[in-house]
Amino acid sequence: MEFLTLEESPNQLKIRAVGSWNLEQIKRLKATLLSFVQTVNRKRETIFIDFTSVEEFDTAGMILLLELREALLAKRFEVELKLTPKQQKMLSLIKIDTTSQNNIKKRGFFYRFGRGGVEFFISLAEIFEFVGRFFVALLRMLAHPYFFRPKETFYHIQKSGIDALFIIVLTSILVGLVVAYQSIVQLSQFGADIFVVDAIGISITRELGPMITAIVIAGRSASSYTAEIGSMKITEEINAMKTMGFDPFYFLVIPRVVALVISLPLAIFLADIAGILGGMIATNLEGGVSFYFFMDRLHEVLDVSHYILGIIKGPFFAILIALTGTFHGFRVTNDTESIGIETTASVVHAIFLVIVCDAIFSIIYTELGL
Repeated sequence: MEFLTLEESPNQLKIRAVGSWNLEQIKRLKATLLSFVQTVNRKRETIFIDFTSVEEFDTAGMILLLELREALLAKRFEVELKLTPKQQKMLSLIKIDTTSQNNIKKRGFFYRFGRGGVEFFISLAEIFEFVGRFFVALLRMLAHPYFFRPKETFYHIQKSGIDALFIIVLTSILVGLVVAYQSIVQLSQFGADIFVVDAIGISITRELGPMITAIVIAGRSASSYTAEIGSMKITEEINAMKTMGFDPFYFLVIPRVVALVISLPLAIFLADIAGILGGMIATNLEGGVSFYFFMDRLHEVLDVSHYILGIIKGPFFAILIALTGTFHGFRVTNDTESIGIETTASVVHAIFLVIVCDAIFSIIYTELGL
């Protein structure tokens, strides 16, 4: 049998390994060992493997030797190995590595909890580092305006802001319809149909308009930022920029942040109008409230401050979304699977941060009596 010579005795089968047990012979070795394991019988209790006659060996050969021993042990043979000191040393290293990997897999809840905590704080440190680098680059750009990239900024205003207006307006109209229908059904039971105008106007301008716009932009733009920068990282375009002396923050991060800071408040303004329009249509169809009466009541109860308080949130949402998307783009590693992982994470984190930021604004507005 190739790579193996067999010496049989009544109680023992002695196997002498010969030839080269290395990566080049891996396919032939596997075929030989598989054939041997399938044909060996239970006439003997002990199998002695002499590996000292092997001419050449490497890690692949030693791993196959371990697999042969495990296969024989699984058949309930007693297996003994004879190795040179060099072979014994390599075998021990391989066993240590596989044992440590098995231990990691068998770790319990507290290990996983601790490991998750460590990874969380590492990610938190990376976030602070990224945000710090962004603000340093922003301050340098303010000191040296020629670092600003207007062409890239206008491109992202078009792509992230203007191109998203249709879905933002459509979503806002539908949200306005839903709020109006739900409100008028409840308020009509108490003869307070007129107050549906108050509910629509204030809720849309202060909360729902900014929130819906930010969530749509987070799902649309944060994912695209991560995918674009991640693809550039895989193709080593970012490394090429650094080699040529260009700071990626001036070309990839700041233009995207500035573009969203400009476009998101404008998108919120249109979302407010669309949401109120949807509410006005619903109240007319369900409650018979005329458009003229709706606008007259809206003029009485909706102060311009409600618009302003909602639009103020826009730049903060924009910064969170843009930084989250670009941060996860820079975290992409040199494999395509990480693009999908980081893109998913960027959308989830961006939406979560937007909701947290909106909650903070609500608390602040309440405490200030606004």
